[in-house]
Amino acid sequence: MLYDCRSLADRDRGIAAAIEAVKNGELVVIPTDTVYGLGADAFTPYAVTALLDAKGRGRHMPPPVLVGSRHTLDGLVITLPQVARDLVEAFWPGALTIIVEHSPSLQWDLGDAGGTVAVRMPLHPVALEVLQETGPMAVSSANKTGQPAAVTAEEARDQLGYSVRAYLEAGVCPDPVPSTIVDLTTHTPRIVRQGAIPLEKLREVAPDIVGAVS
Repeated sequence: MLYDCRSLADRDRGIAAAIEAVKNGELVVIPTDTVYGLGADAFTPYAVTALLDAKGRGRHMPPPVLVGSRHTLDGLVITLPQVARDLVEAFWPGALTIIVEHSPSLQWDLGDAGGTVAVRMPLHPVALEVLQETGPMAVSSANKTGQPAAVTAEEARDQLGYSVRAYLEAGVCPDPVPSTIVDLTTHTPRIVRQGAIPLEKLREVAPDIVGAVS
């Protein structure tokens, strides 16, 4: 079902429906500050599998995880490099995804991630309201693999159909540029996908960061 979150009543119903769906292991589509995301409970393996199946993607491309607060990140890792904390302080919530080593004790299966996870805190009130109730969600762009990323929930519904329980519509994404992804699992931070946050801005916080290889 599609809920128009630009209407206050529909927003409340939609957010409640999305939270319930995620807790039941079902898929939802939520707006973010980049593009619309297809989401599932990160700690429910069959839900993550359903997400990958809906996108037509294999385990070799594990989805990133969205969180509703900076503090949640501490629960996902054993240690966090200082550069990671500096980048999070500067750019979260926002269009920065960081790749870190996750705690081996976590009861999740995101795919063949090799002990790492890509994490982001989005700058969107609807997404944050959902995430603060559901906890970490596996979220990928709300489209079939190889198709354009959805910039409205309606576009996402056209591609994903009945595989999703709740679609939260918040209008056209104002700036549909994907997040910048920075790998922090090696000694030198490295951009692996250039996105909304440019290298120059990142270097103001992390001077040693290496740009993406073109």
